[in-house]
Amino acid sequence: MVMTASSLMPTVVIGAGAWGTALAIAMARNGHEVRLWGRDKEQLSRIAAERMNSRYLPEIIFPDTLKIEMDLEKSLEKCRHIMVSVPSLAFSEILHCIKPFLSEDIPISWATKGLTPHNGQFLHDTAIEILGPKHALAVVSGPSFAAEVATGLPTALTVASRDTAFAKALASALHGPALRAYTTEDVLGVQVGGTVKNVLAIAAGICDGLGYGANARAALLTRGMAEIMRLASVLGAEPETMFGLSGMGDLILTCTDNQSRNRQLGLAIGSGLTVDEAVSKVGKTVEGMHAAREVLLRAQQAGVEMPIVEQVCKILFEGYDPRKSVQALLCREQKAESPVIGKS
Repeated sequence: MVMTASSLMPTVVIGAGAWGTALAIAMARNGHEVRLWGRDKEQLSRIAAERMNSRYLPEIIFPDTLKIEMDLEKSLEKCRHIMVSVPSLAFSEILHCIKPFLSEDIPISWATKGLTPHNGQFLHDTAIEILGPKHALAVVSGPSFAAEVATGLPTALTVASRDTAFAKALASALHGPALRAYTTEDVLGVQVGGTVKNVLAIAAGICDGLGYGANARAALLTRGMAEIMRLASVLGAEPETMFGLSGMGDLILTCTDNQSRNRQLGLAIGSGLTVDEAVSKVGKTVEGMHAAREVLLRAQQAGVEMPIVEQVCKILFEGYDPRKSVQALLCREQKAESPVIGKS
């Protein structure tokens, strides 16, 4: 059977947070049958009764084809595609939960950005390790805030899969009047861009919170992009991907708009709050904080210098003064600019 958008339905979206709900809404608006499941039963009951996710996306009424599913096993019985949208900390656990209920032909996608905690694995490798090699896998990424997708504001995403038929079918399921979906086979590159940009957004927030101005922010984004490019190149990703939606596009969005939780965290730290106070103020999962150590570990293992990421880690986990971290970056040895390869 040829894989099409319709053949992926019904889709089960696992994760009833802002992003999982927004993606479920987007597919349902295209007339596709979508089921939404989350762990918080009380929240799911409220969502089902109100036909909206008032906690994360208030006032956005669900399409009729979007159903709330209370029982995970039941929701997976007749589904033809599973999309996971949970924090990276919960990604492995969710895959272990669904594994007993999967047939080998069920394709799996995820909209999670980050690395597997403690070992720094890319989520694609973790998915293969847990589920085996027979499932078609895809990553959904790109510059996208959940509220804007759910509201129907123009957005572009990338669907990355080594199974081109799955990538095209999933992109078609997502593609609508206000949502444009592109495809790529560079699964690794999309994951690198989607992960590292969150760490750099914390740095951008710190920079702006300190009041260092637009010049400093532009320099940080440019040199941050160089760090992404170096890591991606050494790991074997396609350079072109880093200049696409999941690379430069997502970096610009997350580093410059205050809807970004990662930027919010950095702003709070830069304004003088402690890390714990800043985390409490944001009040939601900040993926960049979870990814920072793992990104630095991968960079060190690959022999890649990532000085901005290194300073973010020192601020987050070693109590470094943000002003001293900025000064440490400014005092690095003067050298020729090499934005793609070489040392920063």
